Amino acid sequence: MSKSTDIRIREVNCSTQQLKYRTPIKFGGRVVEDATLLDVEVTVETRDGKIGRGFGSMPMGSVWAWPSSTVSADDSLIAMTKTGESIASTASSLDLTGHPLELTHALTSGYEQSSKEVVKQLNLPEAMPRLALLVAASPIEAAIHDAYGKALGKNSYDLLGKEFVNTDLSHYLSSDFQGEYLDQYTLRTPQAKMPLYHLVGALDPLDNQDIETPVADGLPETLHEWILADGLTHMKIKLSGDNLDWDTQRVAKIEAVAVKAQAERGCDNWVYSLDFNEKCSDVQYVLDFLRIVGETAPTALKRAQYIEQPTHRDLKSYPENKMHEAAKIKPVVIDESLVDFESLLLARELGYSGVTLKACKGQSEALLMGAAAQKYGMFLCVQDLTCPGFSFLHSASLAARIPTIAAIEGNGRQYCPAGNVGWAEKFPTMFEITDGSVGTAALTGPGLGF
Repeated sequence: MSKSTDIRIREVNCSTQQLKYRTPIKFGGRVVEDATLLDVEVTVETRDGKIGRGFGSMPMGSVWAWPSSTVSADDSLIAMTKTGESIASTASSLDLTGHPLELTHALTSGYEQSSKEVVKQLNLPEAMPRLALLVAASPIEAAIHDAYGKALGKNSYDLLGKEFVNTDLSHYLSSDFQGEYLDQYTLRTPQAKMPLYHLVGALDPLDNQDIETPVADGLPETLHEWILADGLTHMKIKLSGDNLDWDTQRVAKIEAVAVKAQAERGCDNWVYSLDFNEKCSDVQYVLDFLRIVGETAPTALKRAQYIEQPTHRDLKSYPENKMHEAAKIKPVVIDESLVDFESLLLARELGYSGVTLKACKGQSEALLMGAAAQKYGMFLCVQDLTCPGFSFLHSASLAARIPTIAAIEGNGRQYCPAGNVGWAEKFPTMFEITDGSVGTAALTGPGLGF
């Protein structure tokens, strides 16, 4: 049944930004030194004539979303950016009036065709992966949700109930969700304050002995300095996944540095997450890693909250990669594997006990997967794609509106602070970190909240 609040897309505009990283970040054996942001502006109109203009922005993280031995990182970046622009162009001519969930759901049917045309145009040797498609389309999804809230003068997270949405969740997920809407899986008021997960990349210096060439820009340069400067209580550790000695020794050294720094600031309570970026050959590697860390750095193991994506993202092709035994020790979450509802269900069968939500996979997709994870009692976390400025606020607003999320990842301030200029002045509680947390109470404005 149609509603007066339903919207139609009237205009779409795209642009890009290039940002150089302050320092390189290494994960999954790959190094990234810069970012291309795709920015999208959308104008929508409700059935009763209200106009809203929304914005979306996201790094086109091709190195993460499209790792390939046959397509270069430069070519995959170009392809993803062009595909995002193509999807945005398709949205501008979408012949549909409805809630943002309906509009974005309709757009997904054209994602693959848009990418095929770009891949053909660039003469690339392989199709664009589903994950890369989601990242490419995420700015237009964000902009549509943002514009909807702006048109109605309300926060977008307050527009997810039956009075605004035309179909229940069973339309997007399964009959398990008959009669349910996203308002029961999201908060009407954001969590006021949330811990910030700080990234410890594989190249990041832990103490002064690790510094080869100082950046000398006034920001902290070692993990020890970051802990003291920002009062960190949550640290995400990037691991190699194919070098057990390096991984276990890295965790032990991080624990030693953290113990020293936290003692200086009088803190005795902090946690880690462990991210293998799908480089482990099998679950046995994870079990061996946990056993050795438990023997050599037992307090570090106790502090670990969860393990992220240990083995290959293609769950269908590697059904032998079952996580049941590891998940008995710590929650094991999928990240790169989570591209749709089917992949979430398959992950549960394979023993994964949690999922990672990311704004870069699309606002609608993140909300739907967040609802499914809660329904099935899975561990939930929200992470970013080294998101600066708007995209970090978008990711944080998502995390602050889902009841079971305990912390926010935000490493743009470490690697890409130039992208926060302007935004930090508008939302100081989100960017000026002193006690290891961000003030998400500020994210209550119309649209996505900022």
